[in-house]
Amino acid sequence: MSPEPPILVPAETIRAQITAVLTAWGMEPGLIRTTAEVMVETDLAGVDSHGVSMLMDYDASRQSGKLNLQARPRIVRENPVTALLDTDAGLGHPASVMAMQLAMKKAKAAGVGVVAVRNSHHFGAAGYYASLASAEGLVGLVTSATRTISMVPTRARKALLGTNPIAFSAPAARNRAFRLDMATTTTAANKVRVYGLNGRTLPEGWAVDGTGNPVRDPEEARRIIRSGEEGGLTPLGGRPETASHKGYGLAMMVHILGGVLSGASFSPLRVRTQRPQDPDNLGHFFLALDPDAFRDEGEFEADLDEVVDVLHAAPPVDPALPVLVPGDPEAAFRERRLREGIPIPRSLAAQLRAVCLGCGAPYLLE
Repeated sequence: MSPEPPILVPAETIRAQITAVLTAWGMEPGLIRTTAEVMVETDLAGVDSHGVSMLMDYDASRQSGKLNLQARPRIVRENPVTALLDTDAGLGHPASVMAMQLAMKKAKAAGVGVVAVRNSHHFGAAGYYASLASAEGLVGLVTSATRTISMVPTRARKALLGTNPIAFSAPAARNRAFRLDMATTTTAANKVRVYGLNGRTLPEGWAVDGTGNPVRDPEEARRIIRSGEEGGLTPLGGRPETASHKGYGLAMMVHILGGVLSGASFSPLRVRTQRPQDPDNLGHFFLALDPDAFRDEGEFEADLDEVVDVLHAAPPVDPALPVLVPGDPEAAFRERRLREGIPIPRSLAAQLRAVCLGCGAPYLLE
């Protein structure tokens, strides 16, 4: 039997629901505004795996005592072009906005700004923060380590790395900004959860068991990841036994920038000693670059416009499916969802209702 169609909820109602829950949890109002903004914009962009659907995960971290909802990020080391922030075991969204804003300020003054973050939790979609830079005429690069061990390295049978996302954004003039946001696994772990919420079967090649055979059931894939059994998500490039080292190597590069640089934890090492109530201690990396430090004003954007125009004009295989540039799908999702509402699967709505009941927040998605 097909699942019931999702309910369509206005973006402002989603924002109000997130705000109500975070308020009931005792988070400071200014941090709530930032967190809700990131989460709502993520849902509007079509990244359903990293928006309001994350509230259950955050609730579990809160109840286990690992999440500090009164945390305020602070600078612990700084020079004219770099800085290190400590999130104090709080949600990653406020610290990440602060980090990218600081990197942008340094880039405007010195041509480049690099900020690392440690002692953080999940920060949502990396693309949101990269886009903050391009909105200010800067190039943005964002990477992050992850908590969940889910990627099976090339030639391995057992997961040892996370999905370790990377995002990049660059400004154009006539066209919208280039925006790339991707996991270094074939798919993000939370996207597997979204497939389960919608009653869908995983595409072959996203997840494998310990013998390398495809896992198509999203709940079985999630069980393998949670249990630590052999198997997990495939690295970019395909199944672990046949994939090149490129996707695996990219995941390591992202972790080095997003985790090692800041002194944050590496999941396969941390889980040997971590207690259930210990913070995730995730690390993030933010770079902002001023193209005017290399080119005369406007030249970078003009060149990027020409590149985007050429790509958009490429003849498609199917005339009904024109060639897109990274950032186009997110813009299309945002336009449609602002008009029609954000789709919330019935199973997700039930879980969100339970979160509200557990903390005394009003349930607003009806």
